[in-house]
Amino acid sequence: MATSGSRRLLPVPFLAGALLLAGCSPDGAGPGPARAVPSPTAAPARTAACEVALPAAWRSAFTTGEYRPPAGERAVLTETGPGWTALQLTGAEGRRAVLVRPGEKSPHTLLRLADPVEHQLLAADFDGRRWAAFAVLEGRTLDSPWSLYVWDAATGRSRRLARAARPGPLPRPVVRDGTVLWAQGTGSGKATVFAAPAAGGAPRAWHTGVLDSPFAAGDLLVWREAAGAGTRLSAVSLRDGRPAALPPAIAALRDIRSPVSDGTTWAWVAGETAPRLMVWRAGEARPSAAVTASPAVDGMDQLRTSGRLVTWRTPETSYALDLGSGAYAEITPAYGYVQAAGGALALAYSVGEAKAAGARSVIQVVDGARLPGLPHCG
Repeated sequence: MATSGSRRLLPVPFLAGALLLAGCSPDGAGPGPARAVPSPTAAPARTAACEVALPAAWRSAFTTGEYRPPAGERAVLTETGPGWTALQLTGAEGRRAVLVRPGEKSPHTLLRLADPVEHQLLAADFDGRRWAAFAVLEGRTLDSPWSLYVWDAATGRSRRLARAARPGPLPRPVVRDGTVLWAQGTGSGKATVFAAPAAGGAPRAWHTGVLDSPFAAGDLLVWREAAGAGTRLSAVSLRDGRPAALPPAIAALRDIRSPVSDGTTWAWVAGETAPRLMVWRAGEARPSAAVTASPAVDGMDQLRTSGRLVTWRTPETSYALDLGSGAYAEITPAYGYVQAAGGALALAYSVGEAKAAGARSVIQVVDGARLPGLPHCG
């Protein structure tokens, strides 16, 4: 569950890539030729970033962007995106999944969860216009069954699209051009990437293998997949599911963790005993180690990228790297977590011990592009 301010298990919404990939050979991809990706013009590799104090302007922006839930309901952050935030609200009348949009007085209820204790909003995506897809975990453990729903803004109603009871990657739905995409376990340690029309229609299987949850990277759908004794990244076109070529610098990667991209900026964690945050942007000659300093990389996970910002969480707190200034800063209090996507930056943390009487959950959402750059190093 997406909890903040405690030492408990990391929030479920950020564990969509938690499936441990076994050393199995993946199945073949769907039909169609690979689409070539032009090689970028080489640019100098960046130097490692330094840590700086969080500017007062950032703190002020976060305070201004604080979300106030309806009276009597407690909010938990699930996902954010350009002009929207998905939350779980719990109150005396039960628990519901909601979509919040700037300038609107009340949140849109996506679904009232059948069990206000066991069921939890797991992940969500919204196209900004009509269709939202969201997943509900039907239990308190990560191996519980889950259901995937589609919400239609035109009718205000949701319908169940899929349900998963077999082991596999946790859902991280992607909504693009009226299509919902996700992965779920299909048995024998494998999972299938599915695509289904949001308006209704049978899901289509795009790819089967030993793989993690896919994510959107520009016009590509990308996932981490078993390849021999290790892992690599695979991709298909979001338009039609045909196999697509990754940029050479990304296609060459092996055995990385927590990959994320907006199609231009790519970030991931490399190394086990000495982890480091790696970044590659279109036009650069090669990937570079952006952050290597402890404790910022100890247990680094749940990476996100939005514009010039790369965010991540450690077991203790969350950070943001400003690729413009080459600096990073701790951006939440202890045990807080962060989401970043499509220009939006959302923070969640607890004031006071999360389970103690009087504790208050804080959720703050800002436009990342409006934040001033972090101070330059030196």
